[in-house]
Amino acid sequence: MPLQKVLFKPGVNRENTRYTTEGGWYDGDKVRFRQGNPESIGGWVPYSLNTFQGICRSLNNWVTLDNENLIGVGTNLKFYIENGGAYYNITPVRESATLNNPFALTASTTVTVTDINHGCSTGDFVTFSGAVDIGGVGTNVTAAVLNQEFQITVVDANTYTITISVIPNATAIAGSPGGGAAVVATYQLNVGPAFAVPLTGWSAGSWSQTGSTWGNTASTTQFVLRQWNQQNYGEDLVFGPRGGGLYYWDATGGLSTPGVLLNSLGGTVTFTTASPTVVTLTNVLTEGTAVQFSVSSGGTLPTGISASTTYYLFNVIGLTANLLDSAGNLINVTGAGSGTFSISLLVDVPTVQNYILVSDTSRFIFAFGCNDYGASTADPMLIRWSDQDNVREWTPDATNQAGSIRLSRGSEIVTALQTRQEIVVFTDSSVYSLQYLGPPVVWGTQILGDNISIASQNAAIIASGVIYWMGVDKFYAYDGRVQTLNCDVRRYVFNDFNLDQRAQVFAGTNEAFNEVWWLYCSADASHPDRYVIYNYLERIWYYGTLSRSAWLDSGLSAYPYATTYDSSTQTGRLIVHENGLNDNADGTAVALNAYISSAEYDIDDGQNFGFVWRVLPDITFSNSSNSPTGLSPRVTMTLRALYNSGSGQIGSANGVVAQGANYVITEEFTGQIFTRVRGRQMIFEVSSDQINTAWQLGAPRIDIKKDGRR
Repeated sequence: MPLQKVLFKPGVNRENTRYTTEGGWYDGDKVRFRQGNPESIGGWVPYSLNTFQGICRSLNNWVTLDNENLIGVGTNLKFYIENGGAYYNITPVRESATLNNPFALTASTTVTVTDINHGCSTGDFVTFSGAVDIGGVGTNVTAAVLNQEFQITVVDANTYTITISVIPNATAIAGSPGGGAAVVATYQLNVGPAFAVPLTGWSAGSWSQTGSTWGNTASTTQFVLRQWNQQNYGEDLVFGPRGGGLYYWDATGGLSTPGVLLNSLGGTVTFTTASPTVVTLTNVLTEGTAVQFSVSSGGTLPTGISASTTYYLFNVIGLTANLLDSAGNLINVTGAGSGTFSISLLVDVPTVQNYILVSDTSRFIFAFGCNDYGASTADPMLIRWSDQDNVREWTPDATNQAGSIRLSRGSEIVTALQTRQEIVVFTDSSVYSLQYLGPPVVWGTQILGDNISIASQNAAIIASGVIYWMGVDKFYAYDGRVQTLNCDVRRYVFNDFNLDQRAQVFAGTNEAFNEVWWLYCSADASHPDRYVIYNYLERIWYYGTLSRSAWLDSGLSAYPYATTYDSSTQTGRLIVHENGLNDNADGTAVALNAYISSAEYDIDDGQNFGFVWRVLPDITFSNSSNSPTGLSPRVTMTLRALYNSGSGQIGSANGVVAQGANYVITEEFTGQIFTRVRGRQMIFEVSSDQINTAWQLGAPRIDIKKDGRR
C-alpha cells in the first residue's frame, strides 16, 4: 500500500470508547491545537521569587492614577497587593487590645499570651507593639523579639501561643510573665480554611440553607472555603471575604495601609450648639442616612449626642444637616464636647456579603447575598447597591439611586459578571439579567434560565463577549441566551471531579489562544490538580494536569498569571504562563512533559492485521531552543498495536524525531523512523520530555500494508 497520512480531527474526545472515536485524538496533557494541529503549550516562569502566605483564590489587576500596576491577591490567610514583585499585606484589622504583661515564658520558643476573650482562631495573625524587654538586663527576650507579627495557636478563649525566634534564657524566664503594661495586640481578620470540609452525617444541613447543621452530629463542623471578592473602584479597591465584611482600600494611603470597613468611611464632623443642632459633614450624604458618632481618644461627645446611638440626617443641604432620633425628634446639642468628632458607622452600608461587583459605566457598588437594612444577618438572595458614584451612600431616597432587590429562584447568589449591557447574576439554580432602568426603580431583573448549576463563584468567565461557566455536571454558555455547551470530555471531567471541593473551581481566559481554562480538583484531590480547556474559536476541548489555585488573564499584562501553593510552607507564588518553554515555577527549569495520543485506527475495520515498517514524521520545532543544554529539540513518536480493540497493547515501536543539530531551516528533522509493528488496531502517540522543546505536529505518514487475518 502507498504511504498514508496520519490526520486526526482536532480536539480530544472522551465521550465514547477509544475505538469508536476513530479518526480523532483520545488523550493528552499540556497540548493545545492551532488550526487543527496539536502542539505543546507554552511554559511558565515565576513572576518573582517572592512568596505570599496561604492559598490564593482571588486575583485582580488594575492601574492607579500614579501608573502603578497592581494585583490584588486574596489567600485563605491574608490579602495582599502585589507591586513590582513584592507583596504588601493590606489584610483588615479585626481589633486591637492593650494588654498588661501578657507574655508567659518557658525554656522553649513557645510563648503563652493572655488576652481575655481574644476571639482568635488557630492560624490567625497578631502584631505586637509597645512591648518591652522581659527580665531586664541580660535578657534575650527583648522588645525587638516581641514587637513583630506572629501566627497564633489557640489554647482557649483567653490564651494562645506564639513562637518566638529565641529560647528564653534564665533572666527572661525569671521576669515572666512580662512585656509591659501597654502591649498593643493588633489582630488581623480571622483566617479562613484552606479547603472546604463539608457536613457529614444523616441529612447534613438545613433544607436549602448554606452552612447549617440539620440532622447532623454535634461533633461535626462545616468549614466554608475562604474566598475573597475584589473589584477596583477607580484606583481604589473594594474587597471582602465571602460571608464577611465589606472593606475599602484607598490607594492614596500607600501600599502597606490595611483596608478598612466601608461603613467606617463617614469622615469627620462638627456640631453647632443650637436647637436643633447643625452638623457639618466632610462627605456628601443623603437625606435620611443613618449614622453613629464617636470621638477621638480622650475626648467627649457633645451633650445630647451618645455613642452607639443611631441618628438620621434631616434637612440635608450640601454638607450641612440636622439630626433626628429613632422617634423622629430633632436633636439639640447643649454642650460642645471635646476632641475630634467623626461618623463611626454608616449604619445602612452592608456589613456582610457573599459577592462584590462594581458597575463600570455607572459606578454602582453591588453587594450580593448581603444583610438587609436594619438587619445583621445575611440574606443569600438579596442584592443591594450604593448610590451612583458614592461608596458611602446605601440609604434609598428620592434624591439618590441606592436600592435593593431580592431574587426568588434558588437558595443563594453564587456570583455575578458584568457584560456589555447587563450584569448576569448566577444563583445556585438559575441565571438572571440585572439591567439599569434609571430612577425610580434604578435596577431591574429578569430570569434568563432555570434549573442551571454553577460550580463556584469563580467558575464563570467572559471571553469574546460570551460568558462561559462550569456547572456541577456540564458546561454552559450565555451569548444572549443560555445554552449547554457540547463537550467532548464531559464524562472524563465529571466522572473524576471532587464535588465536595467544587468551590475551588476557577475559570480564566487565555485570549492569545482563544481558550477558556477551568482549574478543578480531581476525585481524590483537595486542591486543584487538573485543567480543562474550551477553544471557543475552533469549538474543541482538551485537558491536562496542572496544580494551580487561581488564574488571571489581564489586558494590563503581556501573559496570563496563575498561582501555585506549597503545602509544606503554606506559601504561594505568582506564575507567568505562556512564557518560555519549560516548567519553571520555582526558578529551576525542568522539562515540560507534553503528549497526545490518538484513538484506535485500523485497515478495513480491523478485518486484517496491518504491518507498519516505517514512519515519515512531519513536525516543526520552530519555537525551540538548543541552549543552554546543547541538545537538539526532540519528540518521541510511538505506535501501539492491539490484537483487537479490547485486547490491550501487544506491541509497540517508537523512534525519536530530533531537530538537526546544526540547522538553518527550522523544519529540518529526522527524515524517517523504521519500525516493525503489527496489529489489527493501532494508536499513534507523540510525546516530549526534554528541556527547551516546543513542537507542533503536522501530517506524518506511515508505510502500512495488510498482513493477513491472524
